[in-house]
Amino acid sequence: MTVAEQLRLEQAAFVAAVAGKLNEFLATRQSLMSAISQDIDPLMGSISNLVTGGKRLRALMCYWGWRGAGGEAAAHEVVTAGSALELFQAAALIHDDIIDRSDTRRGGPSVHRRFSQLHQSHGWALDSERFGHAAAILTGDLCLSFSEESFTDIGAAAASGSQARLIFNLMRAEVMAGQYLDILEEVAGPMRDRAGAVSRAQSIIRFKSAKYSTEHPLALGGALAGASDELLRGYSAFALPLGEAFQLRDDVLGVFGDPVTTGKPAGDDLREGKRTVLVAFALDLSTPEESRFIDAKLGSPDLSDADVEEIRRIIQDCGALQATEVLIEEFGRTAFAALDLLPLEDLPKTALRRLAEATVSRAA
Repeated sequence: MTVAEQLRLEQAAFVAAVAGKLNEFLATRQSLMSAISQDIDPLMGSISNLVTGGKRLRALMCYWGWRGAGGEAAAHEVVTAGSALELFQAAALIHDDIIDRSDTRRGGPSVHRRFSQLHQSHGWALDSERFGHAAAILTGDLCLSFSEESFTDIGAAAASGSQARLIFNLMRAEVMAGQYLDILEEVAGPMRDRAGAVSRAQSIIRFKSAKYSTEHPLALGGALAGASDELLRGYSAFALPLGEAFQLRDDVLGVFGDPVTTGKPAGDDLREGKRTVLVAFALDLSTPEESRFIDAKLGSPDLSDADVEEIRRIIQDCGALQATEVLIEEFGRTAFAALDLLPLEDLPKTALRRLAEATVSRAA
């Protein structure tokens, strides 16, 4: 069997095992929650919907970190860790969509929008949007709780004081810190020094996304398998720039992506007011008049399609898009160079290379 064939079979088996573990875990929690009241079923349904499918990037990074450190294929520990990461990702998506006022997720209504629609369809009292936000916050909190439960199910390797536990705890704290820096920049950015906008945006993507998308999952898998400190440092040298390239690509897609492919409206990031690296470059490189136009329109609830097209034009014409693509390429080169230095067998190294290639060049 070739390395490519072994990779395909092993990765498919792991993804199926994570899906099975999630189904099993949520089925037991469904029984517990239904015993409280069947009115809670929509919360459970929202969580199940979000953890079904998806790219499983974080779970796969964890798996190949585990395998690279000598862990056995499809072992209980790494399957359970993959499940915990998927639940944490779902919680982050629920809360992120509320924060960003995003009405869509993966081509359908976001969780808070689904609850608003539930309110409207039943003709309930008071405000449907407020109910939607409140219910989604609680759903996200419940999902966070489930993520912790799932991680604890790993056993001794994830116990208090273990390297894996420290990584898992740090990952969750950093995401919350990054989220706050993101919303702070949206409101304080226009008053802050433009010269530091790119640096602040890069710090946001590092802690809000890059570390928990690639670096921490890879290190988590390695730690569960007993990886040395040297290997974990090598994992970080590869996965952190990869995660930064991943988020920069996501930011480009948030402005220029095809809605059919991304599952989000065209220019959604502009309507949400995201001050990404792409936008920071545009504010820095465009003319004063163009920069003022972006500041005035970014995050506006009545941003028109014409406004979106004008901001896109400014981003392209001033060189901001090209500058972002250069950064993506630089981060990608750094990641692949670090990957080449990792002392891994052919299978995990090939798997990580393919994940990295798909991450940097993806179209959705």
